[in-house]
Amino acid sequence: MTHEHKSTSAFTRRRQQILSWMRSMGGGIAILPTGPEIGRNRDNHYAFRHDSDFFYLSGFTEANAWLVLIAGETDSSILFCEPKDPLMETWTGKRWGPDAAAEHFGFDRALPTTDLDTQIPLLMAGLKNLFTNTGRSRSPHYLTQLRTWLEKAQTTLRGTRAAPTQWLDIGEPLSEMRLIKDASELDTMQRAATISALGHTRAIQAAQPGMHEYELEAELLYVFRKHGAQSVAYDSIVAAGANACTLHYRAGNTVMRDGDLVLIDAGCELDGYASDITRTFPANGHFSAAQRALYEIVLAAQHAATACVSPDHHWNAAHEAAVRVLTQGLLDEKLLTGTLEQNIETESFKRFYMHRTGHWLGMDVHDVGDYRTPPAGAGERGWRTLMPGMVLTIEPGLYVTPSPDIPEIFWDIGIRIEDDAVVTQHGCELLTRGVPVEIRDIEDLMQQRD
Repeated sequence: MTHEHKSTSAFTRRRQQILSWMRSMGGGIAILPTGPEIGRNRDNHYAFRHDSDFFYLSGFTEANAWLVLIAGETDSSILFCEPKDPLMETWTGKRWGPDAAAEHFGFDRALPTTDLDTQIPLLMAGLKNLFTNTGRSRSPHYLTQLRTWLEKAQTTLRGTRAAPTQWLDIGEPLSEMRLIKDASELDTMQRAATISALGHTRAIQAAQPGMHEYELEAELLYVFRKHGAQSVAYDSIVAAGANACTLHYRAGNTVMRDGDLVLIDAGCELDGYASDITRTFPANGHFSAAQRALYEIVLAAQHAATACVSPDHHWNAAHEAAVRVLTQGLLDEKLLTGTLEQNIETESFKRFYMHRTGHWLGMDVHDVGDYRTPPAGAGERGWRTLMPGMVLTIEPGLYVTPSPDIPEIFWDIGIRIEDDAVVTQHGCELLTRGVPVEIRDIEDLMQQRD
């Protein structure tokens, strides 16, 4: 069926919260799918992963399910899921089925998906608004299906009760809800971070010249699954040498050479929540002078950014702090010329640091949530202030591709250091420091290899 989740009360509370928002908008019906299984090749499917918004409100992880929330004369939550089918379950595993799902997950009702076409139009009766999640739905025929049901409702209900006449987006209030994690979510994310740190530690200790990138990826995957994670949160990046300068490089068959740095950006997913760690280390266990110099700059930038992750700062403060440290370091190493302010104003640092210093983290590795203040009229939207319970990554980096104007000792060095941070009342807590970041600690760890 499914892996164990947090208590049903958490999902019930979330449904009640979104129903309250729906009532404030005039009431109506929300219809949210989780999506189908996707065929990989003949008689085989890709591993199914639930839709995050659907899971956030339901706790249900089976494919082809639909959640219906009604804010009308009375509120109700209805799950449509695959019916029990002993023959199919012999091949694909046990299903909850409507009766057990309603009881276990706290829905007012649960019905088989075979009833969708008859029941959804009837459920629309007398409701003003149709709430949808069109911007984020993973169901390929979501809009077409909604229009079909609405047209059928308009025909069936003609002369009796009206069908919805207005479509409203439910994505933004869901994003705002998901942005602040509760204690149970934070506990899951800490456990995911701990497992990911164990994986990184094992990979660092296993690394040595002559190994392939995919061999280190295997070390990560072994630890993730051994400790109960259901999946990776994203395709693991294991990049040796020049490959580290490709930001979204996937673990390949490159051989790690003596003198290469290796960048690993990887995290597991546990019970629906992601972790995200990046570490950079020398394949031979010892940083060269040039590698050490740039690494120390990136680490100092991360320290500066971390100091700006608190309720006293806005979202972009960490990035601004990291950019100042990185740019000054590039000037000190003669990779840039001019003044600090000139280079920041012209953004010349982007030659070596072209991405942001972090992103929201939660059920998705690049989680939902606006980075600017929610819309309030026609005025300009500023960076939003951080709040306790928000979770984000802090990940500065430097990437030096070969060029005649750059000393060759810096060529093909790619460095990123990334940790997951929970905003607290007075600052932040790093969830992922179970794997070291200081040069001495990394080199010591690598000396403990078998």
